[in-house]
Amino acid sequence: MKASDFLKAPALALLLSATACGDASFPLSRIAEPAPPVLGSAAATIAAAARPVSGAESDYSEILAAAAGARRILLGESTHGTHEYYRERARISERLIRDQGFNAIAIEGDWTPTYRVNLYVRGLGIDRSAAEALRGYTRFPEWMWGNTDFRDFVERLRTYNMARPAEQRVGLYGMDVYDLYEAADAVVAYLRQASPAAAERARRHYRCFAPYNRSTHAYGEAARRPAAICREEAEAAQAEVARIARPADPTGAELHFAAERSAASVAAAEEYFRTVYAGSMAWNARDRRMERNVEAIAQHLSALSDGPGKVVMWSHNTHSGDARATFAANRGELNLGQLMRQRHGDAAFLIGFFSYAGTVMAAPEWDMPGRVFDMRPALAGSYSALFHHTGLPAFSLLLRDNREMQRLLTGPMLERAIGVVYVPATERQSHYFEARLAEQFDAAIYFDRTRAVTPIR
Repeated sequence: MKASDFLKAPALALLLSATACGDASFPLSRIAEPAPPVLGSAAATIAAAARPVSGAESDYSEILAAAAGARRILLGESTHGTHEYYRERARISERLIRDQGFNAIAIEGDWTPTYRVNLYVRGLGIDRSAAEALRGYTRFPEWMWGNTDFRDFVERLRTYNMARPAEQRVGLYGMDVYDLYEAADAVVAYLRQASPAAAERARRHYRCFAPYNRSTHAYGEAARRPAAICREEAEAAQAEVARIARPADPTGAELHFAAERSAASVAAAEEYFRTVYAGSMAWNARDRRMERNVEAIAQHLSALSDGPGKVVMWSHNTHSGDARATFAANRGELNLGQLMRQRHGDAAFLIGFFSYAGTVMAAPEWDMPGRVFDMRPALAGSYSALFHHTGLPAFSLLLRDNREMQRLLTGPMLERAIGVVYVPATERQSHYFEARLAEQFDAAIYFDRTRAVTPIR
């Protein structure tokens, strides 16, 4: 089978953590468009090192060869609403699954709705199609995973899985931290079957969250008062699941793992919303929880298949790159890419995605309906503007162990980050930060013009 045939934080926190700029360690005077001859020379050097992306089977072969032996591969995106990013992350993931034995996709999505998709791709759920399985993504931003590109990937992944034994099927899991009430419901439902007494104890623990009307934001506001904190109750319910023995059969082991991670999701959401409303380092709490989820997924699949757990992560560039190479490090922030490098060294491989202009699906404000925006051409002095000057419509660029690219792309220069909200009127302030690209990523993938994802409903 060919690879081509295979297969959110509150707005304030997102803007502060992912798009702020102007840190003292990156003086703005250094962020400037190179003089035309220098710009042309740098662009020509990049063009000579780049490999075209054209839809051919050979696309990304250089990058994937460099990533051989990796156990954790992070695939970024500079927006949460670009068709090309989803399409190409799917193509790369399919090759990693087929050729390098990767057995899990972990996405920047919540545990419960994504686990519904996992059941579908494993042939365990009741949904009859990928589109139906994706209906669980009902909260803002619905288009982030409820889009036609992700739907098509999910359908192809199921087809691939159905030709394999249950213990060798590829999983698809959420690694984000916003899922509290639905995850708690899932814990109690599992325990009712495994141990009714444990289910009743877990239900009593989770009753701590009942006064907040199933609103994580209401809980965050209330948790500013120590008496309102439900941390111990969330951890106690998690312990109830941990005491249940893991079944030996693959299906039972998968469902037990789901309950474990559902309980962990409740604890993670409790920590995150308590932290963000207290004005503390919520970004760090979020990415540390993502790391724990990924490592738990890998451990689960290793036990299931009696082989290594190898995970591909789909998340924004601000999670997938190494925070130490950006303005965020001086704010005391870390991220998933940094944590993966610190844990796995060269066995973690980080790939960033970039574009120059086009359209993007985003919302004008947090919790508002998404729509298609015209994405402004990248600012002068940015990596995307430099890539635009190569004249190439789409390319991949290996950065790891490439001294010439490391010399050209250590900047610091501007990097664009559009999340689920796009504010063109304040483009520079809202959507650019400073980075040293060759230190932030092991490879870069660029599309000169991109278009918005298409929501499935």
